[in-house]
Amino acid sequence: MDRDTLKVPGRENDGFAYEPVERFGASMTSPRPWNTKALAGVERLNGRVAMLGFSAAIAGELLTGKGMVGQLGALLQWYLG
Repeated sequence: MDRDTLKVPGRENDGFAYEPVERFGASMTSPRPWNTKALAGVERLNGRVAMLGFSAAIAGELLTGKGMVGQLGALLQWYLG
């Protein structure tokens, strides 16, 4: 565990890394404003979901012959009409 991680009573083994409580705005000026270990999993998930969305957009374009805007327009036309 990181030396700057806050130990919350009753939540020692919940799997989360808590940041220490600091005064308002202090993290904006500190030399280490982000808990990079806590953000690593979030960023990995964000990247994977972005790749999945991009792949779905490419597959939709190949299947329909329309770009993303054309697909959204056809979906809207189908839904409203």
